[in-house]
Amino acid sequence: MNKIRKELIAEMIEFRRWMHQNPELSEEEKKTSNHICEVLKKHKIEYRANIGGYGIEAIVRGKRPGKTVAAKADMDALPIQEKSELAYKSAVDGVMHACGHDANTAILLGTAIHLKEKEEELQGNVKFFFEPAEETIGGGELMVKEGCMDNPKVDNIIGLHVMPYLNVGQIEIKKGCLNASTNEVEITIHGKGGHAAEPSECVDPIVVMAYVITALQTFVSRNTAPTDSAVLTFGIAKAGSKGNIIPDTAYIRGTLRTLLPEQRENAKKRVKEIAEHTAEAFGARAEVNIIDSYDAVINDNEITDLIIDSSKRLFGEASVVMKEEPSMGAEDFSYFTTKAKGAYFHIGCKNPEEEEICNLHTERFHLDEDCIAYGIMIQSEVLLKLLD
Repeated sequence: MNKIRKELIAEMIEFRRWMHQNPELSEEEKKTSNHICEVLKKHKIEYRANIGGYGIEAIVRGKRPGKTVAAKADMDALPIQEKSELAYKSAVDGVMHACGHDANTAILLGTAIHLKEKEEELQGNVKFFFEPAEETIGGGELMVKEGCMDNPKVDNIIGLHVMPYLNVGQIEIKKGCLNASTNEVEITIHGKGGHAAEPSECVDPIVVMAYVITALQTFVSRNTAPTDSAVLTFGIAKAGSKGNIIPDTAYIRGTLRTLLPEQRENAKKRVKEIAEHTAEAFGARAEVNIIDSYDAVINDNEITDLIIDSSKRLFGEASVVMKEEPSMGAEDFSYFTTKAKGAYFHIGCKNPEEEEICNLHTERFHLDEDCIAYGIMIQSEVLLKLLD
């Protein structure tokens, strides 16, 4: 077994608590980035900072030539007010590590230190990507654009994320598609405004907007095969400024999520057609803007098998939970797998002290810190096996 020093585990728990107490929002992770760099420097780990914003690329170079493999973790927090009695609860009003990125980062940092201690045995190199702004703009894309996957070129990459519905010592993984692709959808309805008492002289964009939203729901039920998955959700609808004025325009914004590349392109085409033709039927005009965001996360089967085998060897046969269906949620690990084969998986962090599961992105999310040791163990094991 790839044993982890007790002192290292204690150091990473302390680091995670510091990070939890000092959360920073996306694109504002300066203090977090600086602290990670201090720890890397303390352990004599080579690194390059300020990649794609406050991102960090660290590397442990083996003493013998070989492949280059990598792992990544996200380090931004969320705009949530923490409700807990923890001694190390967030000291920043309205900001919280409610998605477990503090644990993800501690696991990656601990893995880097652990493998640094084994560098004499390494045949090849291991890179570690500390990613900013995962929750918003997809910091992974910026890091990839700035060359983190090159010099030396990464052959394989893995990533993990803590999950509160899994017990500590469990992992969850899926072959093939794990997470959906996402697109931002913006639609502006251009009508003709006027007095609320004279609707016949106007083209009411609010009425048209309502019909467009309704019509677009048929895309999922009538233009998507029953065996496929697609989700179109509008979270913003805005129009007008006063109750007695019909406005000139109305605006809706949401997300489109699909699993397969060909399905994604067809969905974009149909959303545009349906919105434009529905608006036209009412004498209005729909301006449709569909913005590509994260690609689908597609796990490589061989690397997935390696992760499964490693978990069973380290934690037992029952430690692996095979995810049956892909998630329609997004994950920007897909930016890294445009450059190298990889696999992404979840590790358990369920807190036995909690009667109910406190989900990610909630004000009471609280994880079991034992997951840090398990995360370091399996991440180190998989990276070493990838170098073989």
